[in-house]
Amino acid sequence: RHPDEVKFAKTIEEDLGRRDFTINAMALKLEARNVKHETSEEDKCSMLHASGFTVTDPYGGQADLKQKLIRAVGKPEERFQEDALRLMRAVRFGAELGFEIEEKTAGAIAKLSDGLKHIAIERIRDEFVKLIMAGANTNDTNAARTTRTLFSIGAARGTQILEDFGLLKHIIPELREGIGCGQNLHHIYTVWEHSLRALDYAAAQKYGLEIRLGALFHDVGKPRAKRGEGKHSTFYGHEVVGARMVKKIMERLKFSREVSEKVTHLVRYHMFFYNTGEVSDAGVRRFLARVGVENIDDLIKIREADRIGSGVPKAKPYKIRHLLFMIDKVRRDPITPKMLKVNGEDIMKILDIPPGPRVGWVLSALMDEVLEEPKRNTIKDLGLRIKEFGKFTDGELRELAKRGKEKIEEAETGAEEEMKKRHHV
Repeated sequence: RHPDEVKFAKTIEEDLGRRDFTINAMALKLEARNVKHETSEEDKCSMLHASGFTVTDPYGGQADLKQKLIRAVGKPEERFQEDALRLMRAVRFGAELGFEIEEKTAGAIAKLSDGLKHIAIERIRDEFVKLIMAGANTNDTNAARTTRTLFSIGAARGTQILEDFGLLKHIIPELREGIGCGQNLHHIYTVWEHSLRALDYAAAQKYGLEIRLGALFHDVGKPRAKRGEGKHSTFYGHEVVGARMVKKIMERLKFSREVSEKVTHLVRYHMFFYNTGEVSDAGVRRFLARVGVENIDDLIKIREADRIGSGVPKAKPYKIRHLLFMIDKVRRDPITPKMLKVNGEDIMKILDIPPGPRVGWVLSALMDEVLEEPKRNTIKDLGLRIKEFGKFTDGELRELAKRGKEKIEEAETGAEEEMKKRHHV
């Protein structure tokens, strides 16, 4: 990447000899044509096509295209030593195109995998994003096959190959903790297999980058949260552990703050609980207050990927559809302090107090009451409540605010005992 001196190729063949793979080492010789200025682009293309062309292909790129092979130009080790990012590019092209990697090329990738340590993390991230945004295997859903053979194309296949060639440990080693990590009676796959299948579903649905990363990372915390073995093992709190891990992963790979926060949030709240008839309108409002209305659709997509990745045939069971109905029912209700008819300045004016924690405590207490009964969200009703709260001590207000926060946190996961029993919607 940074040679001591730049040497320009003297021939097209010499230039092509410096390319990475044979399918990228071909050139097209076009005959010069005098085309009038007013000729349309479509006519120009037709004239070029009609004029014929000559392909310069000194390394057999056309044959490899037909055989669907990724083959390094010349000596594979030399090509990869010139730029170790080519190790990932080979895998990415294979994932995007559904091509196999030629034997000697594959051997060189495995042998030189540690070379990835010397590549700028931003370049690694960009190549990984391209791999994750590859397609998916939509024609083969045989659940009995292993991850090594199930995915014929796409992001999941590429991620598996990164592991096979020893590259993943230099990119996201945390994912490797799920390899061979068995789950409980609710799952038929290891954490690793389940994560790849969830990613494959997200890719098949053509979801965006944040959803695909969320699907791949959603259970990354399970190996560290696991307690016990066999069908009765548990993973309590794995979403919290996973969110912390994902935050570090995203920071290490230097993703933008926006993408990092979004993916971390999706992992943190993917285990939301909802049981028809057990959660009130107020509970749904508190759930929305906790996870954010703007994140609901994406969290549902993560849940779909989670379910399909577990071998469940239906992405949206009745409970999820009912939750969406309930969300639509309360979506326009006040669920954040910004949606209240009063604000901090109103509280300070009514109570004649300076800025301080009392203002926040009163605001939290008001929010809790409005979440319970949206009809209370009027200037008149809230003004009266502010005056009443003004008579409370600091300790009483602090306790009210604490209780309101706890209700919102409980709405995030539902009844703790039920979560322990079911572990999944």
